[in-house]
Amino acid sequence: MFQYQVSFSDAIQRAFNKYCCFTGRASRSEYWWFYLFVLIVSWGLGIIGAIIFGTDSYATYGILWAWYLIVLLPSFGLMFRRLHDTGRSGWNWCWSFLPLIGTIILLVYLCQDSQMTDNKYGPVPNMTM
Repeated sequence: MFQYQVSFSDAIQRAFNKYCCFTGRASRSEYWWFYLFVLIVSWGLGIIGAIIFGTDSYATYGILWAWYLIVLLPSFGLMFRRLHDTGRSGWNWCWSFLPLIGTIILLVYLCQDSQMTDNKYGPVPNMTM
């Protein structure tokens, strides 16, 4: 059996199609491609807003906050599904409330390999024979 890697565009599409889905599993590639997409768009909006409105403009901050609100639920849902893929409860995201050490723990969890067998959260994502 083989777990294929999700492409950049597929990861974005899957995240928005499962906009508020906190069940199931998501592969490591699906999570990190979407994370990269969010970073690229955030930087782009920040740069464009700074050029048009200035660096300390409320309009620039408003555009960025609107973007963050748009991707908030897909990001949380995807993080929960990614944690499920490693065999952990989605509530492990609460580690992020601990300064530094909690963020490191969460990052380690998110970077781990998928469990290559079905677990209580569902079948292995992206599995082919």
